[in-house]
Amino acid sequence: VQLVESGGNLVQAGGSLRLSCAASGNTASINVMGWYRQAPGKQRELVATITSGGGGTNYADSVKGRFTISRDNAKNTLYLQMNSLKPEDTAIYYCNADQFLSSNTYWGQGTQVTVSS
Repeated sequence: VQLVESGGNLVQAGGSLRLSCAASGNTASINVMGWYRQAPGKQRELVATITSGGGGTNYADSVKGRFTISRDNAKNTLYLQMNSLKPEDTAIYYCNADQFLSSNTYWGQGTQVTVSS
């Protein structure tokens, strides 16, 4: 499985961005997908996850009500709609995918999101 993120950019506080993650390879084996982020000098943290069918989502408290995770399995693409962005949302955002019936997990290369105050 290969994951490629896009959509990161520089945006002012209060603005919006939509990140995308295109999956390729053995996409039929993908189970839960998620977005994580890592700010300078900090550990990588969970932002949001979504189940294989899209019916179950989970969010970090810091993004609840502002971010929405979704996936289009027909397009093998994961999304993260980010609204009301804050400077503390500045980080590299990574896409993650877990495989069914396996401990394998895959990461994208990351996309930079910078929110200016």
